[in-house]
Amino acid sequence: MGFLTKLFVCIENRLKSARSGSAGADEADDSFDTRGLFFELRALQIATNFFSELNRLGHGGFGPVYKGLMPNGQEVAVKKLSLNSKQGLKQFTNEVKLLLKTQHKNLVMLFGCCLEGPEKMLVYEYLPNKSLDYFLFGKNKSSSLDWTTRFKIVMGIARGLLYLHEEAPERIIHIDIKASNILLDQQLNPKISDFGLARLFPGDDTHVNTFRISGTHGYMAPEYASHGYLSVKTDVFSYGVVVLEIVSGRKNHDSHLGSEKADLLNCAWLLFQGGKSLDLVDPSLENYNGDEAAMCIQLGLLCCQQNVAKRPDMNSVNLMLSSDSFTLPRPGEPAIRGRVEQWTTTSASAFTNTNARSMNTGVTRASGSNSFVEDYSRNSISYSSIDEGR
Repeated sequence: MGFLTKLFVCIENRLKSARSGSAGADEADDSFDTRGLFFELRALQIATNFFSELNRLGHGGFGPVYKGLMPNGQEVAVKKLSLNSKQGLKQFTNEVKLLLKTQHKNLVMLFGCCLEGPEKMLVYEYLPNKSLDYFLFGKNKSSSLDWTTRFKIVMGIARGLLYLHEEAPERIIHIDIKASNILLDQQLNPKISDFGLARLFPGDDTHVNTFRISGTHGYMAPEYASHGYLSVKTDVFSYGVVVLEIVSGRKNHDSHLGSEKADLLNCAWLLFQGGKSLDLVDPSLENYNGDEAAMCIQLGLLCCQQNVAKRPDMNSVNLMLSSDSFTLPRPGEPAIRGRVEQWTTTSASAFTNTNARSMNTGVTRASGSNSFVEDYSRNSISYSSIDEGR
């Protein structure tokens, strides 16, 4: 067996051992050196001051996240699975398997995990600047992101998604791209995080139809939210929403802004049609590059088009961002919030599965969250949604 295959077998055996209380469940892996990949619970307890509230960085659907300091001086972020989270266990296994397959400067780095008794934890690189939403939507925080930094973040996320879709050992669709899942390092470089919902596409597979839906309201593509059609264009749509949020400094939906401006896509589309795209730019930005801002707005609308086939792939997105001579096509109508149920057969014709429209998606809501939950299982891994952040 290859290294990753052996590691995954080891992880699964340790999970079985933890559930059964058996000390010999991972005997088959005695010859497999996992030092450095598995952290001892005691070491993480000491590193986080026994998971002190003072060390707590945040809380997501998976569980709380703590800052830790290892004996060698390395800072880490420890994501601790809530003990009563069945869906979190599935996310845990999925995230380990996917992140150990990938390595890119715009993806968060997984150092390893801890599997002792009922405790299950993921250990990541520590990123001091929290997540993108903290700066964009936090009170008086958006002004700390100047235009140069915002454009760098737009490009960094695009590079990370291109890697996942085209350059990773196997194609990966993230499914839950949103501002709270983009972490920022010391230099405010973006790193895509939270792969608990991600889907691996082995071989030449480009899409799949799912029976239940995972993701976050406002970021989900209409063909996925309505019909369970999942492809790389699902991530492209979410990326487009995030780009518009970065430019505007506002959330994708804000009911306080009135009916016409509440939905970011609708607001951006109306301004674009009226030739007033730059009115969307965050008013806290004192100086910005008008050409770059206008391009980002048009790019965001291209990514959020209701018609799946017309959305660019991430290779095209990167070309648009990096080329001075690339002319962006005019976008079609975006999938505006509230119109998902009106998604038409025109868009559906882009599907390779003609039965997509007749599927029973079985959408459910996670209690107290703005995320959907998916129970559909594929390749022995089932997926669930994360409410917010890490």
